[in-house]
Amino acid sequence: MSTTSSATTSSATTTSASTVRPLTTRDAEGLIDAAVRAAEGLGVRGSVTVLDAGGHLLGFRRDDAAVLISGETSTRKAYTALQLDTPTADLVELVRPDGLFHTLPTALDRPLLFLAGGVPLHRDGRLIGAIGFGGGAPEQDHRIVTAAIAEADLA
Repeated sequence: MSTTSSATTSSATTTSASTVRPLTTRDAEGLIDAAVRAAEGLGVRGSVTVLDAGGHLLGFRRDDAAVLISGETSTRKAYTALQLDTPTADLVELVRPDGLFHTLPTALDRPLLFLAGGVPLHRDGRLIGAIGFGGGAPEQDHRIVTAAIAEADLA
């Protein structure tokens, strides 16, 4: 019986060792607060979206002075980064007319957005979600989310 018990214990240890803590609403709130600070530092008014690993909304905030479309762009950037597990800034060239993924933006039911400002989130090397920011120039949006990730220690 102790053989079965140690095998069970060994299996449980292996399972728990490979379990990665998912992104939480508390994580999302921290990321949003950090993104807002980074945006304020750049003088950008926009929206920030945080999605979990399944693409479900964990957190969202739109600055009162942000253009309305920034909410949609921040969400699509986060979704794109999540689906492709790549920062959207790294994908822009791939969707140009001669690019490898030129038809991908319209290939799915939920449209992807290939503008800088979306970044996947990882913990212990595993994809746990994504963050997106919309409202500034694409380069600013990318700087904002990367600053938020660094501050939240999810890099």
